Amino acid sequence: MGNSLSEVARLTHVLVKHPRDAFVDESTIAAQWKPLNFVSPPALASAIAEYEAFFDSIRAAGARVDFLPRDDRTNLDSLYPRDASVVSAHGVILCNMGKRARANEPAAQEAALRQLGVPIAGSITEPGHLEGGDVVWLDDRSVAVGRGYRTDDEGIRQFRALLGDSIDELIVVPLPHWRGPGDVLHLMSLVSPVDRDLAVVYSPLLPVPFRERLIARGCTLVEVPDAEFESMGTNVLALAPRICVMLAGNPRTRRALEQAGAAVSEYVGNEISVKGAGGPTCLTRPIART
Repeated sequence: MGNSLSEVARLTHVLVKHPRDAFVDESTIAAQWKPLNFVSPPALASAIAEYEAFFDSIRAAGARVDFLPRDDRTNLDSLYPRDASVVSAHGVILCNMGKRARANEPAAQEAALRQLGVPIAGSITEPGHLEGGDVVWLDDRSVAVGRGYRTDDEGIRQFRALLGDSIDELIVVPLPHWRGPGDVLHLMSLVSPVDRDLAVVYSPLLPVPFRERLIARGCTLVEVPDAEFESMGTNVLALAPRICVMLAGNPRTRRALEQAGAAVSEYVGNEISVKGAGGPTCLTRPIART
């Protein structure tokens, strides 16, 4: 795909879904927010305003942006397209969602991706499950995968087989129970690369071997304080090396990033991020970085 598989190279093509098409209308929100474990119902008008401000940061990066269309097969969670697919050297790998209420999202993304001419490398199928929020590219040939409630051993096995000889190393990162299978805890809940040698992490929940592996790779760790883990301080989207966007309300993490030489922009995400527990990485499915 002529693509850098790191999480930090310059973003050149990204897939997103507007809340107008994910949330649809107030009656849809009212029917879905509780079953999907949103903390409260998003206010549609405010969500749209927040999203436009967030989108300004993506547009300023100069990336090509394609919007997923409204699809009756999906629900409020489709606002977070990262989880339904993973980009590989051979094309996009469609996930099989560990959260069953999101089961239709990969098929919906596949239809959109094929229309855009983006190659599809394969799919994770039953009985395996894998979500994109659990997959973190460390470089073009090294990938870490969180093993938790959303991504299981069979999903990881299938993912490894689909990657074939395009990688040298797949690191399985065991995730903690935390708040149990009803909550969301992806690997990207705990670590967000911002440059090849800089990552935002929440160390209290990060497995020691993986944390040591990051340090051994020469990575400086920006430690998110306890108070800012709940407000998604670890969820940081790199637009280019050391250029990133994060959710407002995490001043200590932002200050630490800036002290490490990163340029940081913020967006207010009470409706589009806080209520659905999806930060800027979740709101985007990067397709190409160079």
